Amino acid sequence: MNTETFDPKNAVATSYDPNEAASVSMTDAAIAHVRKQLQKNSEMAGVRLAVKKSGCSGFKYDIEFVAQPGEGDQIIELADDVKLFVAADAKAYVRGTEIDYTKEGLNSTIKFNNPNAKDLCGCGESFSV
Repeated sequence: MNTETFDPKNAVATSYDPNEAASVSMTDAAIAHVRKQLQKNSEMAGVRLAVKKSGCSGFKYDIEFVAQPGEGDQIIELADDVKLFVAADAKAYVRGTEIDYTKEGLNSTIKFNNPNAKDLCGCGESFSV
């Protein structure tokens, strides 16, 4: 067994800024999927990522195609023709997340690889931080 001593004088100060950029990314497969959906509906400007209190674990991802970003949304240009709008109140929860799109047989799904998620529910639709 090891024992460590914490010395506050030597601790590195870190600050938490909920307004810090979210740095969300998408895999090539996810970008291709979003691009295809946007081409089907020219009125949509991009995809919006938000987080809602819900689900088994506390939060769930809310992703939708939108004509314009919401007020305060962070705009991430993933490709020349693909924009991701991250809701202002979701940035702290999704910071560092990679969005992926997978197909297995007839099923396709969007997956969120979120380094902030501490627990995931069994159905994979909700998370806690």
